[in-house]
Amino acid sequence: MPVLVMKFGGTSVANIDRIRRAAKRVGVEVAKGYDVIVIVSAMSGKTNELVNWVGEISPLYDAREYDAVVSSGENVTAGLMALTLQEMDIPARSWQGWQVPLKTNSAHSAARIEDIPPDNINARFAQGMRVAVVAGFQGISPEGRITTLGRGGSDTTAVAFAAAFNAERCDIYTDVDGVYTTDPRISSKARKLDKIAFEEMLELASLGAKVLQTRSVELAMRYNVKLRVLSSFEEQSDEAGTLVCAEEEIMESNVVSGIAYSRDESKMTLVSVADRPGIAAAIFGPLSEAGINVDMIVQNIAEEGRTDMTFSCPTDQVKRAEQALQAAKEAGQINYHDLIADTDVAKVSAVGIGMRSQSGVAARMFKTLSDEGVNIKVIATSEIKISVLIDRKYMELAVQALHDAFELDKSA
Repeated sequence: MPVLVMKFGGTSVANIDRIRRAAKRVGVEVAKGYDVIVIVSAMSGKTNELVNWVGEISPLYDAREYDAVVSSGENVTAGLMALTLQEMDIPARSWQGWQVPLKTNSAHSAARIEDIPPDNINARFAQGMRVAVVAGFQGISPEGRITTLGRGGSDTTAVAFAAAFNAERCDIYTDVDGVYTTDPRISSKARKLDKIAFEEMLELASLGAKVLQTRSVELAMRYNVKLRVLSSFEEQSDEAGTLVCAEEEIMESNVVSGIAYSRDESKMTLVSVADRPGIAAAIFGPLSEAGINVDMIVQNIAEEGRTDMTFSCPTDQVKRAEQALQAAKEAGQINYHDLIADTDVAKVSAVGIGMRSQSGVAARMFKTLSDEGVNIKVIATSEIKISVLIDRKYMELAVQALHDAFELDKSA
């Protein structure tokens, strides 16, 4: 039988009533003739509770025991979902990561998936099981210890299973009914997209859109897994939600598909560093070793052998970045006059595969912001993205203005 993967996030399984509602959706797909692999998250709020308990006991915790604790939330949901399906006379059983087995590396709390042998689950499908309820977010290391994939890892689990089992589709059920042109809480004109290309979704996810975890979109693009984002709270049709698919499957799209934003950004500037070969490596090497997620980078024109280097990073990493750069300075790796951190900025981005073939997108974006009196601090571009750093107080204004300027409330 064809295989379908269905993933239910924390809000979709937050209590017994919602688990029953999710199970009914699974039953509909079983009735259509699918063998179904259901990936479940922990019930809403449970993972945070488990994380807090670990922190209370041991601020400098053993990462292996941390994974053993925080993975238990998904185990509970998987068992409850399997019981619910059994009550509906649907042959189902729960699977923990080690039982599949979902094999990962040994990077506890941020493990990478290495292999998902399908033999065990396929053998049970052959024996009459119709639904495998798999605890998301977890796997097993080469040492035989439980690992977790990082926050949002159940999305990645679902896509990886869809690839491993050659599933017809991977449906991600969440608390929104699809991918929108921007955050509907900021712009009332935000429009749900019927389809979006993998590359666009990857950019939107990495730039602040919370609908899908970035790693899950990377996997889907690599293995060409069709993803559908749906609401678990609304009635479904075959055309419901947003399909994330290959660019070739989209007949026509707007030049810009979406406006993304990230509120928690900071701009850091190293004032007066030596303009010499290797200076960028000397700056960003220590930042990389400290785990700083550097995004936008700008180097100014050199004067008298000195230059300024500006970059952006998440606000919660500023202190660590300052410490890493100070340590590099004291070790004689770099020499700078001052380090200025602006923690009151936001990143706003326009994303669209149509940018490849259309000129004037940057000009329209910059003119729109200028007309609204919004000053641009840093600009970064790629083939299908333009990002700017601006003062945080102008973020919502910028998102609304750009959404209007690119007429994203209208379909192509």
